[in-house]
Amino acid sequence: MAHPVSPYLKPGFYDTALAKGRHRDIVGGRWDETGRIQMQILQGAGLQPHHRLLDIGAGSLRLGCKAVPFLDPGHYWATDASRALMLRGRAVELPEPERLPEDHLIEDSTFALPGVPDDIDFAIAFGVFTHLPLPVLTAALKHLRPRLASVQCFFFTVFLAPEGPVRPFRQADGVVTHPDRPPYHFYQTDIDRTCRETGWTATQSDLMLPRGQVLFRATPAGSDAANHP
Repeated sequence: MAHPVSPYLKPGFYDTALAKGRHRDIVGGRWDETGRIQMQILQGAGLQPHHRLLDIGAGSLRLGCKAVPFLDPGHYWATDASRALMLRGRAVELPEPERLPEDHLIEDSTFALPGVPDDIDFAIAFGVFTHLPLPVLTAALKHLRPRLASVQCFFFTVFLAPEGPVRPFRQADGVVTHPDRPPYHFYQTDIDRTCRETGWTATQSDLMLPRGQVLFRATPAGSDAANHP
């Protein structure tokens, strides 16, 4: 039996989870810990309240519930394959939902960023590409490059495996990743080549992340941000 490209693409996945009140669980667990780590990453890179932040694959606003109170009202945008999931997060996880306009929550499964402004300062896709194969990652980075041309930095996470036989790999945090089904892993050379071919300059962080994910900081190739990390 063929495995789905991503478990989130299973028909009825979101409707079933929301009906069961599992809006936190389906975005990977470790709700507070992971949200805090994302905020630390962004603030460490210079995120200030006046900046505009894009949360790609925002889910039920695990990051948003921390970023929205920090940012100036209306300075947080989010995309996800399920707008209903983001709206649930806005309704039950934000202390002041009115700080986040509903039209800033954009359903988008192709990384086209419809309705997202062109002056985003920071963007992050945390735990998104861990559930997508390399061709989708490549297409996503290609689509995002012109839309995030002025971004100071774009953070994303993946799982990496050592070069060698094509087989499952147990990450340091215990998660088993795979070359051909979710959760996916890539080689370092895959990421380097993909970023280069899609117009990004990327550097790997040594920060230890939940489940052994690896953080990359990317900037548009040729931009001032790329020349001054």
